[in-house]
Amino acid sequence: MTFRSAAVALVPILLLVGAFPSRAADDASPATGVTKIRIVRLSEVKGAVTMDRAIGRGFEPAIANMPIVENSSLRTGQGVAEVEFEDNSSLRLAPDTTVEFPELARLATGETASSVHLLRGIAYVSLVKSKSNQAFSLLFASQKLALEPGSHVRVDIDDARANVAVLDGSVRLEDSAGAQEIAHKKTLTFHLADQTQSVAKDVAAQPYDSWDQNAAGYHARTAAYSAMSSTPYTYGLNDMMYYGSFMNAGGCGTMWRPYFTSAAWDPFSNGTWALYSGAGYSWVSPYPWGWTPYHSGSWSFCPGAGWGWQPGGSWNGLNNTTSLIASGGPVRFQPPSKRILEPGESSLTPVNLKPVVRSEVASPESFIFRGDSAGLGIPRDELGKLDKFSRQAAERGTATTHIYMSGPIAIAAGGRAVNANSAIHRGVAPAPVSEAEASARGSSANSGSSASTANLPSGASNRSSGPAPTASSHPH
Repeated sequence: MTFRSAAVALVPILLLVGAFPSRAADDASPATGVTKIRIVRLSEVKGAVTMDRAIGRGFEPAIANMPIVENSSLRTGQGVAEVEFEDNSSLRLAPDTTVEFPELARLATGETASSVHLLRGIAYVSLVKSKSNQAFSLLFASQKLALEPGSHVRVDIDDARANVAVLDGSVRLEDSAGAQEIAHKKTLTFHLADQTQSVAKDVAAQPYDSWDQNAAGYHARTAAYSAMSSTPYTYGLNDMMYYGSFMNAGGCGTMWRPYFTSAAWDPFSNGTWALYSGAGYSWVSPYPWGWTPYHSGSWSFCPGAGWGWQPGGSWNGLNNTTSLIASGGPVRFQPPSKRILEPGESSLTPVNLKPVVRSEVASPESFIFRGDSAGLGIPRDELGKLDKFSRQAAERGTATTHIYMSGPIAIAAGGRAVNANSAIHRGVAPAPVSEAEASARGSSANSGSSASTANLPSGASNRSSGPAPTASSHPH
């Protein structure tokens, strides 16, 4: 099944999910009609990322697929993170960045109101094109940036100034002095000391721009299909379609299964219980696709095929355990009973009932896909279509592909690449460009390209100010 046909097939499934009322995380206040217990998805974690979930425990390790609630804070160290909103819009954080989520609300009309406060670092926001009024504000210093559907911005802030670069669309800057529009491909610099500002008629490149562009493109591929669905919960669709597909399981009907799984794989054997105020423990799956199948529908075991997911039922927010247990999950799939923690005790409870299997870089020239890894360790959208590799792994236990890496590389005993600051690319590295060729190209393009920049792999940038994003590491 192709990506396009799989996405089309999933649209009626999302319509089916959206036909049922959501519960638990979206119970609106009768007085205002505004939901204040809305969740969004921490969709990607690479490197050192921590989150304060507003439960009084401070910053703890962040895990992909962890729900983000209002008043949470997210911080990157030497790592990057992505947050996915229900309509497929996304927020990305470069290294050394901190944001807060002062507002995550849903109105009685079903539309959302989101505010993100950038305290320091670099944040990218890309909003999908939509006719609905999904209000989104990015706050920094004393300023408020109101984003329109289809806009794409980069904001970076330090102790002296803040830069707002409009990569696509237009945005409105609001403060006590009034409001002003910042047009496409312009950059506004706000000087914090004297509260003055200036506008440049271009956008200067940043080291993480290519990572942001690739991620925004990844989400945009299914935005059109998401727009066809009546449910507001379309996040996670991209990852489901990249890391798995629907199959006919004979007497069990049609079900979705992740690639790189056998009949022995268990969707409940590895994960984390995360404690949330007022809701108890929420199940967080470590798999890159592990959002939608653990918040809606049901898992069932089909003899000869294994575990598969089928849609239906209501959307489950933080309280995503009841339907999973009732849907045929193993009896051992139970949240911890302890909700009052001792000082210093972690609010995250890892579950590893089976050894963790992950695919990974085997050497600077090779990536190994392992059976029953279910996509764990496979970088998102960097190694091409996965169905062929999945079939090979099912037949042989593993499959491999040629790769090249950009950024610094360190090799541990046994040849395994262990440096977390490298980016993975499928195929063979382009041939180096000589200084003479680089000089000639630079002159003809009048771009001033240097030999060091020209020698970088396609799609890479001269990352002098931070590490490149890499494949996600397992949270436990």
